[in-house]
Amino acid sequence: MNGRGTMHRAPTVEQFGKPTSNTIPTIIRGYKSSVTKQINILRKQPGVPVWQRNYYEHIIRDEKSYYQISEYIQTNPLKWQDDKYYI
Repeated sequence: MNGRGTMHRAPTVEQFGKPTSNTIPTIIRGYKSSVTKQINILRKQPGVPVWQRNYYEHIIRDEKSYYQISEYIQTNPLKWQDDKYYI
């Protein structure tokens, strides 16, 4: 064995109150926090939510998947006005 088993991988599961650094959840949380603070400063509305509660993470495994996700990202905003929660 070369010593590269799962025992040596960085932890990816967070425990409440103990975030694991450099994981997707920690990076997303930091990004959302920073952007929210800036938006609320510009809007002069501190503490107002900006983001949906969670996010969807997906691993892009091939070119077909990449193009499908890319198209969704580019075209989805055009559909927002038809959403029942659109304000």
